[in-house]
Amino acid sequence: MCMSSSPIPSFEEVVRFHGHVCPGLAIGYQISLAAMNALGVTRPDDEELVAIVETDACGIDAIQVVTGCTAGKGNLIIKDYGKHVFTFINRANGEAVRVIGKQPNIPEQAELSSMRPKIFGGSASEEEHQAYHILTHTVVKKIIALRPEEVATVEKVTVDLPATAKIFSSIPCGCCGEMVADGKTKEYNGKRICVPCYLKHSAVKK
Repeated sequence: MCMSSSPIPSFEEVVRFHGHVCPGLAIGYQISLAAMNALGVTRPDDEELVAIVETDACGIDAIQVVTGCTAGKGNLIIKDYGKHVFTFINRANGEAVRVIGKQPNIPEQAELSSMRPKIFGGSASEEEHQAYHILTHTVVKKIIALRPEEVATVEKVTVDLPATAKIFSSIPCGCCGEMVADGKTKEYNGKRICVPCYLKHSAVKK
């Protein structure tokens, strides 16, 4: 498989995709760079890289933009264990790395964390919101200025290569009539129906 490449997106492009600036996004950006550096690859054009992520937090948006591993292509596999641990696999040669995010040594990070309960709890004043915004940008700039290796520990691993994404035909659900991938249906009373309809009928039978 040929590993063609595209330019590495900037952090500003990642922010536009995600919608806001935050430390988790910056760490995800650096983790992506650390993984690609370790594998000796640049951003592929298609499915040549696979990412298995153990969180559903902000950082995976950076991973999607930077590495090209996306949910829609099937080369982003989310196993939400709440851990900032990420495995990247190069389909071209089977090489893989496990990248473990670590808290960078940034003094302002502790102050930022202490402000979050009031900010997200809805009790912060306008001045506190402004201070939080400024401090967030300060922390993010410092994270982006670090070397990727200062934000993550990278280790070579051996993993089984996940299967490529399956392409299914769409058929109408035999119950609600809505279109559903044929490989995702369940059989019920001789009909192929979608999972929500199957669960609804199963609950009624109980």
